Amino acid sequence: MSVSTASKSAAAIDRARADGRAALVGYLPAGFPSVQDTIAAGIELARNGADLIEIGIPYSDPVMDGSVIQAATSQALEAGFRVQQVFDVVAGITAETDAAVLVMTYWNPVMRLGVDEFSRRLAEAGGAGLITPDLIPDEASEWLAASDKYGLDRVFLVAPSSTTERMKSTVQASRGFVYAVSIMGVTGTRSQVSDAAEGVVSAARAAGAERVCVGLGVSTAEHVREIGSYADGVIVGTALVAALRDGGPAAVGALTSELSSGTRKS
Repeated sequence: MSVSTASKSAAAIDRARADGRAALVGYLPAGFPSVQDTIAAGIELARNGADLIEIGIPYSDPVMDGSVIQAATSQALEAGFRVQQVFDVVAGITAETDAAVLVMTYWNPVMRLGVDEFSRRLAEAGGAGLITPDLIPDEASEWLAASDKYGLDRVFLVAPSSTTERMKSTVQASRGFVYAVSIMGVTGTRSQVSDAAEGVVSAARAAGAERVCVGLGVSTAEHVREIGSYADGVIVGTALVAALRDGGPAAVGALTSELSSGTRKS
């Protein structure tokens, strides 16, 4: 079996598709409010309808995160979270669930640990791959090599501002799925999902993307239904982090169950 056909993310999205629904992707910051809580919340996500899980590495200068996620990551860092603990989180979730678990991270923490070392440890923990918001394919040669070596998915981002050329190179370099950012700016729940999302998905498909997931601004089952009508997966972050903050892992499970009711395609 070639590495590309072994993509855990693609398999999870394809299972959802075969079931007549969009995949639900849930985001949680590692170490918030503790490592054990992140693991428990991740298990709740998977048991209540999430097909893929993104575990974010807390970063001291997050350029893309809204206030809720920034506050959570700051709390994790203040509590002493270390980058290596993300592997404990991934292993804790993959040991108990079938969800594809990806790590979302700015590139600096990966480089500091070493790209090959990070990739090896992620694969050993049962991780599916990496989502890298600030890494572009042209600068990713080391990651492309390591992800091939360890059979990991590499998820790059495309946005309303992506040129046709950039869209094509990003789609070609990605494995698992392409992450479409629907709104220029920071993450956070919004009362209405950006119209730009559908355009980004269309452009990614035109560039050859087989699976496109949309993130930024999703907080209700109605948002999930709206985006799921044209995207392969719907990514929810801020709303889940707020649920974890206010009600612990059980609240994450309850919200996930509610959100998953919007995934079925009519």
